[in-house]
Amino acid sequence: MLRQPASHRVSSATVSVEVRIRDARREDVALIFGWIVELAEYERAREQVRGTAELLEDGLFGAQPTAEALIADAREGDAGWQPAGFALFHLTFSTWECRPGIWLEDLYVPPAQRRGGVGGALISHLASITVARGYTRLQWAALDWNTPALDFYVKIGADRLEEWKLHRLDGESLARVAAGTADATER
Repeated sequence: MLRQPASHRVSSATVSVEVRIRDARREDVALIFGWIVELAEYERAREQVRGTAELLEDGLFGAQPTAEALIADAREGDAGWQPAGFALFHLTFSTWECRPGIWLEDLYVPPAQRRGGVGGALISHLASITVARGYTRLQWAALDWNTPALDFYVKIGADRLEEWKLHRLDGESLARVAAGTADATER
């Protein structure tokens, strides 16, 4: 679903950045994948990136896309527009609300662009997409040691759901459960 780019202007005594948010395009895949790798390095998990730019392209633009991405372009002063970050997201569904929501899988702003309002513009734009589509919530997870991100999320008014713990099946454990060979005795 193509949307018109949305512009946001962020100003302070030391920062004046204009941010334009747009839908990612096929030609952005290599850039997004590079940022995914940078994010994994920041999160101390580079070795866990097993995907490829080709798989990402299929997930975003293939016959049955399963995710969407936004690109933030920033312009500082008289400089031209430069890519400054991305958000990648997909649908969720709330059984309690009986309506869809959005799961923000990744939001990344390279270090040189941070503190200029790019992350806030991406979150704001994604929140407006959530509302415009009539979805019930925008959710994401953050690492417990990433205090800059955690502080930012508190600042914008996000609720931290301490009582919920994420769980994951992948690799061998996923294969065992799928094959019915995992120990699934009742607790």
